[in-house]
Amino acid sequence: MQQTHTEAFLEKFKESFQQKKLVKLTISKPRDKKADLKSIIISPVKLKKGLLLNFVYHFKTRDITKNFLLEDAVGNIQEVMDKDFSLADMYTAEENLKLMVSPSGKVKLKTHAVIVPVPVTFSHDRKKERLLEAADSIFLRELGVTNHSGEVKHDMKDKFLQINRYLELLQPEIKQLPAAEVLKIADMGSGKGYLTFALYDYLVNRVGAEVEMTGVEFRDDLVKTCNDIAINCGFIKLEFLKGTIEDAEIDAPDILIALHACDTATDEAIYRGIQAGSSLIVCAPCCHKQIRKELSVTSELSAVLKHGILEERQAEIITDGLRALIMEVHGYKTKVFEFISTEHTPKNLMIVGRKISSGKAIREKALKNIQKVKEMFGIREHYLEGLLKD
Repeated sequence: MQQTHTEAFLEKFKESFQQKKLVKLTISKPRDKKADLKSIIISPVKLKKGLLLNFVYHFKTRDITKNFLLEDAVGNIQEVMDKDFSLADMYTAEENLKLMVSPSGKVKLKTHAVIVPVPVTFSHDRKKERLLEAADSIFLRELGVTNHSGEVKHDMKDKFLQINRYLELLQPEIKQLPAAEVLKIADMGSGKGYLTFALYDYLVNRVGAEVEMTGVEFRDDLVKTCNDIAINCGFIKLEFLKGTIEDAEIDAPDILIALHACDTATDEAIYRGIQAGSSLIVCAPCCHKQIRKELSVTSELSAVLKHGILEERQAEIITDGLRALIMEVHGYKTKVFEFISTEHTPKNLMIVGRKISSGKAIREKALKNIQKVKEMFGIREHYLEGLLKD
């Protein structure tokens, strides 16, 4: 009886694991786009019980890790590929295999040889590859994140993780931007510049991009400090200016960033990005006050929103939800997701809008949804709407 593509793939998986040549197996592309489980990463791990297979289940809001013996692992892989997922990428020391399931159920298998052999590791605590390393970073030392030996200070570990998480989130978005000879970036409300320096350093020194970046900050002392650090680092195309999000004089940026801008300052930043036709708008909102003042709920929800804390959280959700919809009306594909864990900061949402050629139907649907939400919660007008109207 002829072996199916799935059987051949699983046989290769078992063989690679037994010969200690398996590097990693990634299962992705859920058949149900609304499914909570988004992907599974499988890799060999050496424990006291012997060589096992470590499964990391990536859900929307959490990760779950489990270890399995080979036969159990094979059964689990076959089950999820038969029912839940449509793509499996296997990386071994000598070759890579791709198992694909079409919407009609047709299965394909592709094999590619590896030109340079890949090292296999069985450590449970693999060192995480970071987009920003602490050692030899002048700006991290100058900003007090690391000591003179290039080690992250104990009380700055959360900040260091936040910086790397920020780069990880922006990396795929920036890769999708239209090609440009010079990438112009404006960071509105740059503060002490942790994330501003990190993004510039990553794009220039890791990616090799030509970048012109401006940090806008209202406080004179921070502007001076950041400009001094930029000079010390040799970041010749990074400059910090005194100004506010509303009135700072900047060229039309390809990327506009506003992190933790208070209340309607986030709307001012989004407005400036839309007006400039920025290819990417990145915001991490803070202090949602405007919508909460306008909330007037007469439906069954009023019994729930009589509690102040619940009304506050509902107002935050509506504020950011409407921001995303308004951006969609103006031709942006939006994402709203967790920036960093709430154990580090309670203000942890990020809104990313990437400009696309969206059709009229998509924009009109967003407009209708905006109106429905406003009617449901008794909102006259979102601040961002007023800015764009004017």
